[in-house]
Amino acid sequence: MTSRAETKPPADLPQVPAFSASASVWSSDLAILIYLAVGTVIVHLLTGGRYGFHRDELATLDDARHLAWGYVAYPPITPFFARLALTLFGTSLVGFRFFAALAQAIAVVLAGLMACDLGGGRGAQLIAAAAAVPFCLASGALMQYVAFDYLFWVLAAYFVLRLLRTEDPRWWLAIGSTIGLGMMTKYTMGFFAIGIVVGVLLTKTRRHLASKWLWIGVALSVLVFLPNLIWQIQHHFISLDFLKHIHERDVRIGRTQGFLPDQLKITLLALPLWLAGLYFYLVSKAGSRFRILGWMFVVPLVLFVIAKGRGYYMGAAYPMLYAAGAVWGEQRLRSLRRAWAGGVRTLAWTALAADMILVAAITIPPVQVNSALWKFASKNNGDLVEELGWPELVQAVAQIRDSLPDQDRAHLGIMAGNYGEAGAINLYGPRYELPQAISGINSFWQRGYGDPPPETLIVLGISRGFLERNFASCQLAGHTPNPYGIKNEETGDHPDIYVCRGLRQTWPEFWSDFQYYG
Repeated sequence: MTSRAETKPPADLPQVPAFSASASVWSSDLAILIYLAVGTVIVHLLTGGRYGFHRDELATLDDARHLAWGYVAYPPITPFFARLALTLFGTSLVGFRFFAALAQAIAVVLAGLMACDLGGGRGAQLIAAAAAVPFCLASGALMQYVAFDYLFWVLAAYFVLRLLRTEDPRWWLAIGSTIGLGMMTKYTMGFFAIGIVVGVLLTKTRRHLASKWLWIGVALSVLVFLPNLIWQIQHHFISLDFLKHIHERDVRIGRTQGFLPDQLKITLLALPLWLAGLYFYLVSKAGSRFRILGWMFVVPLVLFVIAKGRGYYMGAAYPMLYAAGAVWGEQRLRSLRRAWAGGVRTLAWTALAADMILVAAITIPPVQVNSALWKFASKNNGDLVEELGWPELVQAVAQIRDSLPDQDRAHLGIMAGNYGEAGAINLYGPRYELPQAISGINSFWQRGYGDPPPETLIVLGISRGFLERNFASCQLAGHTPNPYGIKNEETGDHPDIYVCRGLRQTWPEFWSDFQYYG
């Protein structure tokens, strides 16, 4: 049983600034952090309705209508929040993205709170939080698993810091639960968990191996993750096949080659801050008690380099470094003359403000398509072009349907090659009374081809060669509209839309070989 003495901070720790009872709640350090975080949510709300759904969002939206404990492309947390957004806000684009923006805003607050727990004053807390804002603006702009994965990494780091700060082993319960939730969001949480394990073994934190609370925390992480694990067992670990395919594709096309340079792109002018934080954790005497947090950065970094991960996978590991760097910098500034210290602070805030402006201009530009700023943004952010043209595509499919004879329309199906097309048909198709799309990609394949199966198909996103091998007849019926003159996957890679008849196999035979990943 934990004694009261065990929960008190050791005497050699830096003192956390105490909250004054007489101080206004509205002007407290925490309040200022919350204001900053709320500001990012407001920015996302004001700009979230621009353009349209991203192709990845269309897949998540469709999965949200089929809640399960697992999906081919990801665990269940993100579709769950997508379903919650649909329930609260309908198919509003701004509403659909709300919880991603909120998750990122919470992470901004946590960055500041970590600086506070390390002994930083208001200035250090705001610097740490502000350094986390650029990634918040980028990741919170779309409803994707990146936003929630990021939150759970940052939350786990915060709980580890609370464990070290208070010496209360019960924080292992929070750490374990957060790791479990992270695994229910994106499996890269496993790399961060390995970092925690290595950090425990290599630092004085290993004394916690004798604590029952650590092992209860481990059990909690497994318990939280168990529903998805059972789903994977029931589906023959299909996500491993998916991840293997995606990883091989990323390596083949060069997406993993820039992992280390990408770390500079992620952190931009905050580079000195996180390097200072890494120094604080791994080298400085003042940071020796928190050394595990340094290993929690180094170990995933090395593992991702070895495994050839994508650059953004490490994004969530930086807030804990920003916090330490801000505190270390605040301590150094105390030894400088006031004029020099003021100059350094001005330089730091100027750099962070520049990061925010640049990232906002690239990821959330509320400007007209094809304007000068939009062209700059889309050149540096390929996601923007994938938010355009989906309603027009579905309208084109409806027009092709309307041109068909009655006998074809009576037994019609729509086959989509990728999840963006399938998701768009299912989202916008009901207004034209189109049938639900069928597709062999990811979780769409598991939903089958309908009963009775279609006899005539409108097909988009699939090569003519494949169609001619599998159908008795296929005619070119139209093209993907391009109202903005923008080249994206739909308009550039597979713009042709076909009408096909006469499947050469039975539907069960065809469908058994039609499964693929993307």
